[in-house]
Amino acid sequence: MKILRKQIQLHKLMFLTLASIISMTIPSNGQTLQDIGSNFQSAPQVTIYTAREIITMNPARPKAEAVAVVNGKILAVGTREELGKLIGDQPTRLDKTFNDKVIVPGFIAQHDHPVLAALTMASEVLSIEDWALPGGTKTAVKDKNDFMTRLAAAEKLMEDPDEPLITWGYHPSFYGPLTKADLDKISTTRPVLAWLRSCHEFVLNTKALNTYGIDEGFIKTWGETPQKQSNLAEGRFWEQGMFAVAPKIATILATPEKLETGLEIMRDYMHSKGITFGNEPGGILVKQLQDAVNSMMSGNDMPFRWSFIADGKTLCDKYKDDAQVLEEAGKLETWYYGKTSLAKNQIKLFSDGAIYSQLMQVREPYLDNHHGEWMTDKDVFERAFRIFWDAGYQLHIHVNGDAGLDRVLNTLEINLRRNPRYDHRTVIVHFAVSQKDQVDRLAKLGCIVSGNPYYTAALADNYSKNGLGPERADNMVRMGDVERAGVSFSYHSDMPMAPADPLYLMWCGVNRITTSGRVAGPDQIVSREGALKAVTIEAAYSLKMEDQIGSIESGKLANFTILSDNPATCDPLKIKDIIVWGTVVEGKKQPVGTKNIKSATGYNVTYESDLFSIAALNHIKRIVTGHDHDH
Repeated sequence: MKILRKQIQLHKLMFLTLASIISMTIPSNGQTLQDIGSNFQSAPQVTIYTAREIITMNPARPKAEAVAVVNGKILAVGTREELGKLIGDQPTRLDKTFNDKVIVPGFIAQHDHPVLAALTMASEVLSIEDWALPGGTKTAVKDKNDFMTRLAAAEKLMEDPDEPLITWGYHPSFYGPLTKADLDKISTTRPVLAWLRSCHEFVLNTKALNTYGIDEGFIKTWGETPQKQSNLAEGRFWEQGMFAVAPKIATILATPEKLETGLEIMRDYMHSKGITFGNEPGGILVKQLQDAVNSMMSGNDMPFRWSFIADGKTLCDKYKDDAQVLEEAGKLETWYYGKTSLAKNQIKLFSDGAIYSQLMQVREPYLDNHHGEWMTDKDVFERAFRIFWDAGYQLHIHVNGDAGLDRVLNTLEINLRRNPRYDHRTVIVHFAVSQKDQVDRLAKLGCIVSGNPYYTAALADNYSKNGLGPERADNMVRMGDVERAGVSFSYHSDMPMAPADPLYLMWCGVNRITTSGRVAGPDQIVSREGALKAVTIEAAYSLKMEDQIGSIESGKLANFTILSDNPATCDPLKIKDIIVWGTVVEGKKQPVGTKNIKSATGYNVTYESDLFSIAALNHIKRIVTGHDHDH
C-alpha cells in the first residue's frame, strides 16, 4: 500500500515537472511566442492563495507558501516564485485573504447520518455533551435535576398548547432512570417525548400515551420481543419496543418540516466545523425520503458534497437472489444528483450492537452479566459478505465489540483464502472494544480502521464502573496500537453519536481526556500528524477518494479548511479551541456564517405525510439496529 502511494506521488511530481517544461517550451507547429502568449491570455484565470502556513498532507512536499487554483482544482503547490514560473502569462489573481491563517486539506466527515442528525438536532437538545449549534450552544446536562429544570423552561416557552415537546440526549447511565412520571411533572396537558441519547429508547408522558393511542390493547398486538422491551407503566419503549410504538408517534417525530429544519441545522453546523466532504454508510433505501434529503443537500449552494453507501444487510434481507442484490444496489446510483452521489462499489454491513446501549458482543462478560446483541445473524452476514466481496465491493463493517470483531476478521480471512483480493480496504467501523491481538490480525489481513475517538472522552469514566470495567473502558478505540502497527486509520463522529467536529475528534484522539479530566489509556494516544491525517487524507483513502481529496496536491479538488492555528504543532490541549474561518470548496471561498440558501428546486416532497414519517423512522432503525421495521 505504501509503495503504491509513493508511485502515485511520483507520478504527480512528474506531472508538475512536465507542466513546467511545457509552459517554457515552444511547440514545433510554427507558433510564435506571441501566439503562445495569446493562448495563455485566453486561458481561465488562476487564483493563487497565500497563507501563514499551508499544510499539504503530501509527504513529498509537506508544507508550502502558496497554492494555485483554476476551475475548482489545484494547479500547483509551492513557493510564489515557483508558481509564477509555472503559470507564466496565464491570467492570475493573488488572494491574500488567508495570510494570517493556516490552510489544511478540507476536513472529511467520513461517517455521519444526515436524517438521524437532522431529527435529533431539530428537537430540544439536552445531552451529555455540549452542542455548539448554529442557533446557539446547548450546554451539557449536569444531572437529572438540571435536565428537568431546563425541559420545564423549554415547555413554558412554547406558545401552542397542543404542540408536542420532543427532547433528545438524556442518558440513564449518567443521570438515572427517566420515566413517564418524570415527564408528567413537565406537563399533564402537552404530549412530551424524550428520545434518549442512544437513539434506542423513547419515554412518553401520560398525555402522549393517551393522545396517540398507546395502551395495553395496542401493545398486546405486538410480538413477544417488542412486548418484553416495553414498560407501559413507566412509558418506556426500547429496542424493538421502540420501533413497535414508532408508527403511532412518527408523524410528530419525523415530519418533512422537521427534517428540513434539522438538515439546515446539520448543514450549517458541519460547515462551521470546516467540513468539505461527507459520507453516510448505510444510506437511505426509500426514494421519496432520499428525494427530500436531496432537495436540501444536492443544490449548488450546499457548502459541501455528500456521498451515500448502500445498506447491504437490508438489500440481502429483501432479495433472496444474489444477482438481484447486486442489481438493486447498482440502481441506487440514479437516486442522486448535484452535490449528492452514491459511493459506487462500496457497501455497509453490520456485525454487533451499539456502544451507547452497551449491546456490543464482547469476549469476556459485562460486569452485570447482561448480553450483547448481533445486528446481523451469522448466516445472513456471511452471505452478504460473500456477495459483495465476490463483486469487488469495498466493505464498511459496523463493529463495536471484540467478539463482534472476531466474527468480522474470521469471515474476511475465509473469503481472502477463497477469493484473494488485492487492496480490498475492508473498513473496521467504530472499533469501540478490541484487543491487541486483533490489531495485529487486522493489519495482516489488509484492513483499515475508521474509529470514533469520542467514545473514550465521553464514556470511559462511566463504562469503567458500568458494563465494561476499567481496562476495557480505558482502551476503547485503541488507535495508538493501530498507528504503531502501520494500519491506515480515519476518524468519524457518526453524528449524532458524537459532534461532527474534526478538530474535536483530533483533540479526543491525541489527548484521550475523559469527562473527569483524567487520561484514559495513555498508550492509545496517537500523534497529532496521525490525527490530522485521520480527518483528511486517510479519511479520503478509506472512501477510495485519495486521488480527488484529502491532501493539497496538483490535480485534486481545491478543498481547503481555513484555521487560526496549526493543529499538528499547537498545544495538543488547544486543538479543539482552534477557530475555523471557513472553507474553500472546489475553489469557492465559504466563510463561516455565509447564508446558505436552499436550492431553487425547493423542498419538493410529494410523499404522504404519515408514510414519509414512518419511512424516516425505518431508516433510523436500520442505522441504529441494522433491522427493517418488518424484520
